[in-house]
Amino acid sequence: MEGIPSYQDKTFGTMVRAALWLVTEVGEGSVFTKTQLREAFPEVAQIDRRLRDLRDHGWRIDTSRDDPSLLQQEQRFVTRGADVWIPGRSKAPKHKSSLTAAQRAKVLHDDNHLCQSCGVGAGEAYEDSGGVELAKLNVSRRKVLHSGEGENAVAEYQLITECKRCGTGGGADREVDLDALLELVEALAPLEQRLFAKWIAADQRTFSPIEKIWGIYRALPQESRAAVGKAIDDMTS
Repeated sequence: MEGIPSYQDKTFGTMVRAALWLVTEVGEGSVFTKTQLREAFPEVAQIDRRLRDLRDHGWRIDTSRDDPSLLQQEQRFVTRGADVWIPGRSKAPKHKSSLTAAQRAKVLHDDNHLCQSCGVGAGEAYEDSGGVELAKLNVSRRKVLHSGEGENAVAEYQLITECKRCGTGGGADREVDLDALLELVEALAPLEQRLFAKWIAADQRTFSPIEKIWGIYRALPQESRAAVGKAIDDMTS
């Protein structure tokens, strides 16, 4: 490709060479295998890791966890990010810098060692896995917008505990508008605000009996849901 250096130029670092290989040999939207990647860089022991580092620069590379249509050995080069081979563009954004062990331990402690998205604890089995899949917790960065609208909004990255499952498929790219959330809370009826405050104090949402029943009902097959509906009609008629 015109203007794009060769990925075989070893004056570049391994991450930069991996980016050049994706652009010149694979192409956006195309699938490649781990074997092809390792064959292109036979002298690099951790080429998989260097490839993952590109995600810190806006490159999107999906695995079978992100895209179920891919086989385990396949990855898809979805979109190109920063041109890291250009001097000054290979430096990761400040919010992507590595966490220290102390920072990670504090976040896990503050979040009670629970995934803040689904509530699972480290080493616990997911209910839908039949006890086979155990949760692994990571510390993720979440983009939080506040104090302003549109281009005037101030963004900062805050740390949050998430299990590997919840963080898969772009979890790290999620953002929340804090001011918008507070506006929604302010719009709640006083009774709903007090209920929400109780959930915050307990750090969990408590479900009423009818909500628990609804959850069980929604998990039923259609035939059984119809039977429940008929029974309710009979009870209320």
